[in-house]
Order: sequence, then C-alpha cells, then structure tokens
Amino acid sequence: MPRWVWRAIIFFWLGFIGTLILRFSFDRLNSLLLLLLVSFFLALAIEPGVNRLTERGLGRRQATSGLLVAVVLVSLGFMTAIGTVVASQIADLLKNSEQYVNDSVKFINDTFNTKIDPAEVNDKIKDPDGPVQNFISNQQDQVVRVSVQALGFIFQGLSMLLFAYYLVADGPRLRRAICARLKPHRQRAVLDTWELAITKTGGYLYSRALLAVVSAFLHWILFQSLGTPAPVALALWVGLVSQFLPVIGTYLAGVLPLLLTLLNSPVRALVVLIFILVYQQIENYVLAPRITARTLELHPALAFGAAIAGSALLGPVGAVLALPAAAMMQALGASWGTKHDVIDDPLTAAPPKPPKRQRRTGSS
Repeated sequence: MPRWVWRAIIFFWLGFIGTLILRFSFDRLNSLLLLLLVSFFLALAIEPGVNRLTERGLGRRQATSGLLVAVVLVSLGFMTAIGTVVASQIADLLKNSEQYVNDSVKFINDTFNTKIDPAEVNDKIKDPDGPVQNFISNQQDQVVRVSVQALGFIFQGLSMLLFAYYLVADGPRLRRAICARLKPHRQRAVLDTWELAITKTGGYLYSRALLAVVSAFLHWILFQSLGTPAPVALALWVGLVSQFLPVIGTYLAGVLPLLLTLLNSPVRALVVLIFILVYQQIENYVLAPRITARTLELHPALAFGAAIAGSALLGPVGAVLALPAAAMMQALGASWGTKHDVIDDPLTAAPPKPPKRQRRTGSS
C-alpha cells in the first residue's frame, strides 16, 4: 500500500478527533464566548467616551470605571422603574380584578352586542380548580427557579463589566502586544480596523440613543395626556426597547403600555395603538434615515437581514449586536480592494438631484 494512504488515514482521524474536541469545547464554553462578545462590543461603545475623558486629563482607569458605573446606574434605574410599574399594576389587578372583569365584559357586550354574564366569569376566575387559579399556583412554584436565574444573570453582568473594563482600561497595552507580533504594514491595518470598529459601534450607540430619546419624549407626551400610569417609566420603556431590539423591539415595547392602558380604558388603548403605529412609520421614513445617515450608514435591507441572522444565532443578544457588527463588516468591505469607475447604464444611473430654489429679491 502506498505511503500516502497511511498519511491520509492518520490525517483523517486526527481531523475527526480534533473536530470532536472543538465541538465539545464550544458546547462547554459557548456562554463564556457570548459573554466575551458582549463585553467586546460594550468596550467598543464606551471607548470613544473614555478617550475624550483622558484627553481632558482624567486617568484611563478612572474614566473607564466612571462610564461603566454610569451604564450600571442607568440600567438599574430603568429596570427598577419598569419593575415597580409592572408590580404595582399586577397588585392593582389582583385587588380589583372583579371590577376590571365587569368593565371589560360590559365593553364587550356593548361593542359586539353579546350577552356575557360578568358574575359567571368572576366565578370561573375564583374557582380553585379552574385554569386561572391553577396557573397562579404554578407560577408561585417557580419562585426558586427564577431567583437562581436572577443570581446567574447578576453574575454574568458583573463578569461582562469586568471584561469590558480590562479591554478598555488596558486597551493601548493590549493593542501594543498584538502589534508587536506583526510587521509595520500589518500593524497599520489592524489599528485602522480597530478604529473603524470603535467608530461604527459608537455611531450605532449614538444614533440608537438619540432615536430612543425622541421616541421616549413623544410617547411621554401621549401617556401624560391620556393619564396612563407611570408615564415616564413607560415612555423610557418604549424608547429603549424599540431602538435597541431591532425588528421585534417595536412590538415588544408597545405591548406593556397597551395592556396597562387597556385596563383603564379600551378607547385610550386604541389611541395608544394608533399612535405607536403612526409614529413607527414616521420614524422609519423621516427620523431614522436622517439620524443614522452620518452615524451608522447601514443599508436597511442589510440591517433587517443582520438582525434576523443574529437572532437566529445568538437569540436576543445576537439581534442587539447584529447592527454594529453588520456596520463594521460593511465598512471593512468598502475599504478593502480596488474600486473602478462604473460604466454608464440605465441600471446604474443615479437619481437626478432636485433643482435648487432661487430666492426672490424684492425691488428697492
């Protein structure tokens, strides 16, 4: 038998065993890899702010710590406000459940000309063997599991902050260590790529934050005028969730204020629904193109596809990280390679620019 056959057999089995080891290691370390990925994007997002603070004389470690503490405080304040609203509304719903059922049944009977007995509905809800009470008792059994998951989430959050701190505070030393192994022209390519990643991630964060502020302000005006409970917290919820969870964020953000308004007045809930749908169209076609034109510069089709792919690969975390990652890849693809002049053809013709309006000058 020729010698190459034995070598091929050995290489095949080595590759097969190596693949098994790699797959086993990935299954065990996938949570750590995801944590590092989120930490890396967080580090890219806050590094422009750290650089500005260091230019003003603040130490790099102090600047990094200050920005991370600000991120933690804002996140905790947001979650506390939303949690307080949800908890208070659940307590109010349980306390006045009979009145809510009577109002809802009356609205359904008046609107759809039905004859539902509210007393019968309340009896079914209070039935200890009924589906509602069984659901409530089953949820009470999940308290321990939810508490353990909350502790795990807190530990992962602290680990993410620690990794992000070292990536930013020791960023120059880390980049020097990487460039020390490369030739000068390779070093310039690595540093340009790193700077591009920081710019695109910071631009994504800036554009999303600005859109979130505009969305929260306009929704706060609506909730305040309608008398919705906790209008500030709900407006922040709509603004942040709709902007930082692409594709499905708008729908998830609108569910909570819609349900809370529906408990008080179905008519006001309809107004909230119409406002959310109209504002989403205004944001998509008026606000977002102007705000993201100078910051993200990401094609809408590419953003939509990236969000779906990121969600399929990494879940909600992947959907959030998909847009800055797609922006970086688009910018890197545009900067690499040689560009040529495009030939004249109807398929590549740019739309004509509208003529400038001439100012009328009055006669003296």
